[in-house]
Formats: sequence, structure tokens, C-alpha cells
Amino acid sequence: MPETPDDTEAMRAAAGGSEKSRYVQRTFSEIAPRYDLLNHLLSLNIDRAWRRKAIAELRVERKAFGTYLDLCAGTLDVSAMISGSFPSARIIGADFAEPMLRAGESKIAGHRVDPVAADALKLPIRSSSMAGAIVAFGIRNVADLDAGLREVHRVLEPGGRFVILEFSTPRVPVVRSGYLFYFHHILPRIGRAISGHKTAYTYLPRSVANFPETGALAAAMTRAGFRDVRFETLSLGIAAVHMGTK
Repeated sequence: MPETPDDTEAMRAAAGGSEKSRYVQRTFSEIAPRYDLLNHLLSLNIDRAWRRKAIAELRVERKAFGTYLDLCAGTLDVSAMISGSFPSARIIGADFAEPMLRAGESKIAGHRVDPVAADALKLPIRSSSMAGAIVAFGIRNVADLDAGLREVHRVLEPGGRFVILEFSTPRVPVVRSGYLFYFHHILPRIGRAISGHKTAYTYLPRSVANFPETGALAAAMTRAGFRDVRFETLSLGIAAVHMGTK
């Protein structure tokens, strides 16, 4: 698939810098109506199991009446899943692409979930007030990773857990080559055809390629102040869950 000027914009945004925040907010607002369909289709529905694993690592049962942050909450899948399993917990689903939150409103009817349109770098949340925090497939979209990790650390109460679920790159050569071919050649075509968006699914694989590998992300979490940081790869390394404690 030949590159276009639109693809070039997506690649610049994926590399980071001042363009990233504007591009991500605009693009995810535009693809909100088809976002869930494409998530499940393009991951062959494995993303649901990945989310369940990440939520289990949050260990909400330790403080079932606490307030939890679902960062870069998108269409509120994770918020709804946590609330469905722990109805006494309160969830704040924060995302700066408000159309994404609106697209997920039906999932949280009757749940203790509060959608909040907010930037991950400037959360309207008191320091040390969250019992835990989770971000699923969103931390790589934050314009400044280190600042984003520090902001999550700020809002967590002492002992609060932070869980990151994010795409990774498999290390086994045969798996890696097949994954990269699908991710960079097949996925963008399907995503463009179904979403109707010119660049969103060019941005996705590029943003993963520019995101720190598992060990580097764990190191960044440690620099931000988290302790007992560890990670676990999922589905042959296609995704990874990172955990840390304030």
C-alpha cells in the first residue's frame, strides 16, 4: 500500500512530539463509532481475554469499595468490566477524546462509572485519591510517556496498583515475522476499509513500533516512582501486562 501525505502525518504523530496529542485526539474521535468492532475483529477477539487478565492484576478485591481510574478509557470496555465484577467500586473513565466516551455510554448504564473528558497529562483528580489505576492500549498514545506515568503515580494512594496493558512485539523469530507482516500490511487495509479513516490504522502499528519494549517500559515505571514493577507477555508476546505499586 503506497504511502500518502496522510500516512506521513500518522507516522510523524506515532514518533511523538507536539503533533501526537492533537492527532490522537482528533483521530480517535473520528473512529469512535467503529472502534469496538475493529478492536475485536482485528485481534480475533483475543483482546477480551487480555483485558480480563489486566483487570485481575489490578486486584480490586483488596479494596472493593475504592475508586479506580481507567485511564485512556476509550469506549469504556475496561470500566464496564471492572464495575460488572465489582459493583461496589467506583470507576472514573478518563479520556480526552469525548466521542469515544459517548460511544461507550450504553455499556455503563446502571454501573458506578463516571466518564470524564480529561487529558492523561493533566488529570482533574486529587493526589493520592485513587485505590488503583489501569490503562488498556492507551499509554502509547500519551504524548509524554514519562509525564503520564508520573501523573498516574500522583493520583494513586500509597499502596495503589497501576496496571498497563499494551501491544508488544513477539521475540520468537517466526512469530515475530508473521505478526509484523499482519500488523503492517494486512491490518491497515482492513482498518481503513471498515473504519473509512485514512490513517488511524497506519498510526496503530507505527505507534507500537515506536513504543518502548517491555523492559524499557518497566524501567520507565520505576523512574516514575513505582516499586515492585514486573511484566508478563501474553499470546506469544503480542501484548504485555505491566504492574507496579505506589
